[in-house]
Amino acid sequence: MSTLADRVARVRDEIAASALRAGRDAADVTLIAVTKTHPVETVREALAAGLTDLGENRVQELAAKAAAVPEARWHLIGSLQRNKARDAARLAALVHTVDDDALAEALDRKAGEAGRVLPVLVQVNISGEDAKHGVVPDAAHDLMDTVAGRPNLALAGVMGMAAFGETPDETERLARPAFRRLRALADGYSRPLDVVSMGMSGDFGIAVEEGATHVRVGTALFGTR
Repeated sequence: MSTLADRVARVRDEIAASALRAGRDAADVTLIAVTKTHPVETVREALAAGLTDLGENRVQELAAKAAAVPEARWHLIGSLQRNKARDAARLAALVHTVDDDALAEALDRKAGEAGRVLPVLVQVNISGEDAKHGVVPDAAHDLMDTVAGRPNLALAGVMGMAAFGETPDETERLARPAFRRLRALADGYSRPLDVVSMGMSGDFGIAVEEGATHVRVGTALFGTR
């Protein structure tokens, strides 16, 4: 059975190969290890394997793990309710899922109360699926302007999720144009953005080829939950 170190090496090798195909430097891609539902012991194993950027879907789980493992850089990658904004604004190094004005306002207020400027991403629904969160692409720049105007938020970039196919070919057919659209939205904004967060276990190689700066990988590292 492969070890976590083996799986980390395989994922990093795939990132490097995808970056090479795209003429990019693999060092420009941040691997976020998604530790949701895994115990603190797994989080510590991840750190020991060199995974310092960790992602959680739920604020409560992020808060518990951040208290136990404060040396990690914690990313909130799941949808966020406004009534959970306080802990997100206090603990997250980067919130990936700002998808409307009301959430931006709540995070801005709570970040101000915490005495910090909170880096955030605008989540865009690039798959067109009703089940996916995110602002519609045509409204993304308007929301980005709103976020950028908040005094206690720092607009770092955009995040999106592609639809998954039943086969690798179908996944590529669905994912590649979606990722291209998100990259184009970032590149077409009125000022440069540092982060394009896209790609998960089933499609992160495609995402790197299409310009991802951050990929969010759980199953390929930790197995199914």
